Amino acid sequence: MQRYYDAHLYVANYGTCKVMIRLPATMLDLESATKYCNDDLTFAHAWNEFTALDFTSDVEDANFDSDIDEIGDGWLFAIIGVRSELAAGDLRPLYLVWLASQSSNDLDGDLFDDSAEPPVPPGLTTFTPPQTALANFLRVDDDLLAVAALSSPPVDATADVPEALEAWIRQLPDAEKNRHLLQNMRGEAALVGAELNRQHRYAHASGITTPPLSAVTALAESAARRRAERARLAAADRAEAAARRELKRANALAQRLDSLAAEGDAAWYRVETLIDARKPVEYDAAIVRLIDMKALAERSGRTIDFTTRVTALRHAHARTVSLTERFDKAGFQ
Repeated sequence: MQRYYDAHLYVANYGTCKVMIRLPATMLDLESATKYCNDDLTFAHAWNEFTALDFTSDVEDANFDSDIDEIGDGWLFAIIGVRSELAAGDLRPLYLVWLASQSSNDLDGDLFDDSAEPPVPPGLTTFTPPQTALANFLRVDDDLLAVAALSSPPVDATADVPEALEAWIRQLPDAEKNRHLLQNMRGEAALVGAELNRQHRYAHASGITTPPLSAVTALAESAARRRAERARLAAADRAEAAARRELKRANALAQRLDSLAAEGDAAWYRVETLIDARKPVEYDAAIVRLIDMKALAERSGRTIDFTTRVTALRHAHARTVSLTERFDKAGFQ
């Protein structure tokens, strides 16, 4: 990275993820980067004329993708777009990185009261595909991200309208336009584009908010409340779904028992016919039918009659070992 590369990605199957990005210091200065990257997991430092960013997610995850080695290249391809976004002045990737480090702390119950939330960039309610990939790769906590987005102003939707963009270009000083044209002729078109995009973004920014020192604690508490509420709603949904399944099962059972009641003694004849077939599948069908017949006997108060008739069936087929085993497993003694 110091000599050749602009990006590096590392993954381990036990859960550690790391991505490093290098940009010219003219596109992202060290002071701006260290507002978001200043702990053991995320940090920024200068290499000659470059600013280097180092992001790590180090959470032990038993459910981490066992095929991560096969998709490492895919992750870098998905994430690398944040480099040009940072060069154009979009600070959302840096804020996501900061949230990733807080996500790790939050999972460990280790958010500090004296921590300071960095400036909140606009547009945290919407992300580009590279930013979404970065958040997923570094496992940003969804609840932290949702509550952080509440204090993020929206991105100016009119800034990129062709007419507005043309008007902004016209108001640039002639000396600056000439400088950019000269850079372009020298083969520095990428630098020109990044600088102009950065200036345009800053000119139309809705405002970057600077939270108070206590904001991190408040952020963690809000995320915890949101997480608890999501868990409560999920539990309620599961309970409701279970109740619906139980009602459906009870209705189906009631219909089967009504049909059995209408059959009368023919139901017992059907069981005997299935057993006389002397085939495993018919034995299974007979046991299933007897289970429903037992439920019908309990519903109608004729349990003793049911037990007597099942006992007679057992004695009549006592030498059929596989059928006896099925009786025992079903609890028919």
